[in-house]
Order: sequence, then structure tokens, then C-alpha cells
Amino acid sequence: MTQQADNKAIVVERTQTGVKIEKRLLKVLKAMAEYHDITLGDLLEGIVLHAFDGKVAFGEESLARIRQLKEVYGLELDASASHRLQEKS
Repeated sequence: MTQQADNKAIVVERTQTGVKIEKRLLKVLKAMAEYHDITLGDLLEGIVLHAFDGKVAFGEESLARIRQLKEVYGLELDASASHRLQEKS
């Protein structure tokens, strides 16, 4: 397993994708990206890379912000909802 020990930029090829995602979840994600002054794509890449390594993507301060944003946007879903979401017909 290769680890990036330095802060050198890593050149990647990105692609545009059309992913459907739960509306309130997207609002919280967009707000978190704005809070961290990064793009939504950068936020999602960071979350996924952390998850692939079995690591937590957010520290306590960010988790507290996420809890606030979930309340603001009425997002009551948590990890237990994973794989059980069904699209409204």
C-alpha cells in the first residue's frame, strides 16, 4: 500500500458523472464543501478515499457541523438507512 507522505500535487483525470443522491443529503454535503471552501467533488473524493482506507473522514468539529446541518435541512437519515433508501415514485 502506497502512502502519500508529502504534500505534492497528484495529477489525476476526472470525469463528469450523473449520480442520483438523496436531496437533503446533497444539501448537507454541499454545505460542508462550502464550509471547508472546497468543491463538492473534492469533498466526495476525500470521503471515499478515507472510507477505502477504513478511516474517518471528519474530525469532531466537522461532525458537530454536520449534526447542525442535518437539523437545518431535516436530514434524519444515518448509517442504518444505508442500502434501504428507495426512490419516491
